[in-house]
Parts: sequence; C-alpha cells; structure tokens
Amino acid sequence: MISSKLSRAYCFSARMAKLIAAGLVLVLSGCSVNPIYHTTGVVLSGYSESEATPYVLQMTDTQMACALGEGIDPLLYSFSRVVDAPDSTGSLLMLLAGNCMEYRAWDAELDYLRHDYSGNVPAAKDAREVSKRLYAQTATRRYESFRRAMTAYDFDPAAEPMECPFLFTDQDEITFLVGLLTGMQAIVNDANSGAMAGVPRNIAPQAERAAQCIDNEKWGGLPNAVRALVWLLLPDTRPALSPDPWVVLQNSADLGVSAGFRTSHALQVVAAETFGRPDVLADSIADFATSEEGFEVLEDYALLDEVARTVVTFSSDKHWTKSYGHRTPTRFFGKMSPERDTSNIETMSLDGLL
Repeated sequence: MISSKLSRAYCFSARMAKLIAAGLVLVLSGCSVNPIYHTTGVVLSGYSESEATPYVLQMTDTQMACALGEGIDPLLYSFSRVVDAPDSTGSLLMLLAGNCMEYRAWDAELDYLRHDYSGNVPAAKDAREVSKRLYAQTATRRYESFRRAMTAYDFDPAAEPMECPFLFTDQDEITFLVGLLTGMQAIVNDANSGAMAGVPRNIAPQAERAAQCIDNEKWGGLPNAVRALVWLLLPDTRPALSPDPWVVLQNSADLGVSAGFRTSHALQVVAAETFGRPDVLADSIADFATSEEGFEVLEDYALLDEVARTVVTFSSDKHWTKSYGHRTPTRFFGKMSPERDTSNIETMSLDGLL
C-alpha cells in the first residue's frame, strides 16, 4: 500500500515537473516571438506577394511607385525578425526604393550640367558631388535588390555547374529577371559614383549566366539585353560565336516594342551612354519616340514601360542640358537638336491672297 502511494506521488511529481517545464518554454517563447506579430508577418508577406506586387506592376505613376518602395520596405522587412524574410517582394520594393534615389541623382546631375553650361564652376562642382553621393546610395539599394532576388529563389549565381532556379509563375520569372537587371544597374550606378558603394563587379558574369534561364522572346528581349550589356562591360564573357552586342541590343529593343514594355530599349540607351556611342544613343531615343505612335503597353507590366520611359527621357534631357542649357522641349523629344525638320511641311501659296 505504502509502496503504491509512493509510486503515485512520484508520477504526480514527474507530471508537474513536465507541465512546469512546458509552461516555462511557452512563457519564454512568448517573450521572444509575439504570436500576433508572427501571424501579422505571415499575412503581410502573403498579401504583398499575391496582391500588392501585381497591383504595383500595373501602375503608371513611377513617382508614387518609388515612394511606396521607400515607405513600405522597412515595415515589411521588419517582419523578417519573426518570420522568413519576404525576399521576392522585398527585391521589388528595394528596386523601387533605388529608383527614388536615382531620380534625385538625375536632378542633381542635370543641375551640374546646367551650371557647367552657364559657367558657374562652384555650383557645378557642388551639384556633381551631390549626384555622386546619390548614385552611391542608388547602387547600394540596387545591389541589395539583386541579392534578395537571388536569395528568394535559392539561386547561387556562382555555383558550378549552374542550376537554373525553379520559377513557377510569370511573376517569379519577371522578379528574378528584373533582379538580374537591377544588379547590372547597380554596377553602372556605382561607376557613376566613383565606386563609393563598392558593388562587387563579379555579379556581372553571374547575371550573364543566369539570364540564360529566362525565355528571351517571352520577356521582350530583356534576357539577351542583360547579356549584351555584360559583354560590353566584360568582353571576355562574350561567347565565341555570339553576335555583336550592339546588334543584340537593337534586336532586344525591337522585341520590347512588340512585347508591350520597352525595358530593353532603356537598356540600349544606358549602354550607348556608358560606352560612348552617340550615334546609337540618337537612333535609340528617336526609335523610342517613334514607337509611341500606336504603341500598346502590356497592362500587367505597365510600370516597367513607364520606368523605361523615364530612363530614355533622362538621357535626352542630359544631352539637351549639356548642349543647350535646358531639358528636352516636349515637341522635340526624339530629336537631338532644336533644328526643325521642314521637309514635309506643305507651304501655303500667298499669290492668291495678294
């Protein structure tokens, strides 16, 4: 009898000890991970990827989109402390935040060119320094966007042999592809800053290989445009039998017009500026302006086309500000000088009025 009572008391004590231990685990875990925060993080991450991202890609207001990136990214990414980091959405948000910083750098660069045109040397130097610092911040954000895009799809761009990531939806494909493009932009921005951001150049050949994982025709020639830009940056990465990079960029620009978003066109303009081809720059801006007539934008990716338009317009504005001291007059977009083409203007005979 006594032995039985002792046994029951022992079992009771053991169960109590387990309950107390479990309670301590729950209390301690509750202190470190608030269940409401965890649930909110999961809901926000899911909503951002399934609803917010497609909505933003259809926007045509580039300034509002970039403001959204700067405003939402810190909030959404703060939940990476309690749930898995939302890298796919986070890549696009950081891309938009990078666009904001680039727009400020553009304004500063135009200020520099305007002061330089008017001979105001101190103001030109100051504006030039401001633009370099802003380009450095742009490069930093864009490199982070590239890094998140690679992490989102568990893709190791340096792996040998390369294994393409599993991209299940069109949104996955465009997020991964735009991530590659953003990495290339980060390198160009860093060069404009005087290498203040320290973006590693070895991501260029990695992006060139990764771009081969995406269907070129489907995505408006953008994968090949990324590859051609890398071939210009690093000629050793160009395959032996590949066509001339400038031919590839022209073909990509044409495909972009057919696909309904002219991102490849913008890349052609950036390459022409970066590698000193004023002839290609003039033709590309003229082609973009001509394509406006009858152009049908792909509604699901309207933001990509609008961002491309801002890039081409800025390139035109840079040329006009450097040459004439002001931005491109609207009616002259597509032209590189204020000379009017009067060859096709019908003249009115005044003989009958005299």
